[in-house]
Amino acid sequence: MRTKIVAGNWKMNKTLAEAQSLTSEIIGMVADEVKGNVKVVLCTPFPYLHAVNNQLGNNNRIAVGAQNCSEHDWGAYTGETSAAMLAAMNIPYVIIGHSERRQYFGEDGALLAKKVDKALAQGLTPIFCCGEPLEIREKGTHEALVKQQVEESLFHLSAEGLQKVVIAYEPVWAIGTGKTASSQQAQDMHAVIRKHIASKYGAIAENISILYGGSVKSDNAKELFACADVDGGLVGGASLKSREFVEIVKAI
Repeated sequence: MRTKIVAGNWKMNKTLAEAQSLTSEIIGMVADEVKGNVKVVLCTPFPYLHAVNNQLGNNNRIAVGAQNCSEHDWGAYTGETSAAMLAAMNIPYVIIGHSERRQYFGEDGALLAKKVDKALAQGLTPIFCCGEPLEIREKGTHEALVKQQVEESLFHLSAEGLQKVVIAYEPVWAIGTGKTASSQQAQDMHAVIRKHIASKYGAIAENISILYGGSVKSDNAKELFACADVDGGLVGGASLKSREFVEIVKAI
């Protein structure tokens, strides 16, 4: 059975006090309102990882995640944070390959493959992002691009390794734009990804959690999460508001 996951990507937002307040609100709401078996992940800015992780304590419903990691273990890489450092802080999840990292920092498939390897070697769960920009969608070559992204960064893994990865499909044209892929568009692409994994790895494709990440909100989450191949969401802006985020979690 695939794990249902709703991850909040806070990006570069919130002061420490605001982050702790938001975490506290989410902890209380999840405890009081969320039924069913869903994993909640809070991907905070790097400076807040330790504080938020301490706030969560032994909470078995909510975990913390980083928004990136280096492809290096250690060394003279000013400003970088390694998977080994995250593991030493007991941070269980890390986002790898978010579209903003690809667009603004030039991260490509080969680099992201190295990051996936470093995360897995340290026992972290990578949330690997893939997805197409608007011009690719309009050309009709979006399926080919997403397949390529998955191949370049994940298809070197063993079956055992791949089963430890969470995939997030994020149509870049629907991130922060207010546009959202229809539930059918989301389902179609998730099915393409799962089928492509199955072409190499067989039946284990059915065990891979694939999240939808593109302007998920409380008013569209239920329809999106009802799709057969959508196992949850990677939530951006809506994760910065506790009530909105928890309503999305409850939609699972």
